[in-house]
Amino acid sequence: MFRRRRADGKIFVSRHPGEQEAEPTQAQVSVREKFQQAAIYGRSVLSNPETKAEYAAAAKPGQSAYNVAVADFFRAPDIEEVDLSAYSGQVGNMIRIKATDDFKVQQVSVRIENADASLIEEGQAVADADGRFWIYTATAVNENLTGDKITVTATDRPRNVSRQEQVLE
Repeated sequence: MFRRRRADGKIFVSRHPGEQEAEPTQAQVSVREKFQQAAIYGRSVLSNPETKAEYAAAAKPGQSAYNVAVADFFRAPDIEEVDLSAYSGQVGNMIRIKATDDFKVQQVSVRIENADASLIEEGQAVADADGRFWIYTATAVNENLTGDKITVTATDRPRNVSRQEQVLE
């Protein structure tokens, strides 16, 4: 018999899993390694009272801060929208980004390159009051937008990264 107690006090009883006779596949090994990294991240969250409190506040009934942290480790942020309508290549123009995560987006950065891949500018976007939208304010003049590439990168607390690129026409 195998017994497990959840954070909410419920106890589950089941058969103990048997030993696997076949060698694990490369995909299984990769999943095990990723889960091991997630467990290490979860333990590191518990060792820091500040981050533990943040994850605990996001926990639903029956979940612990550890459960929320491990789940967060497995999910990268989503870049749902990059609004370039207010960007015309002038200093002070804004690029609005909608980035979400199952827990929290920590950072959003923007990189603007010419069609020949030369860097025009790059920097950090700033979160608005609710943290769902991020605003990047241009700091350099961009004479010709045709063919320029704008790369948006969103990062969450476990350092998962999502990128989205748009080429201007």
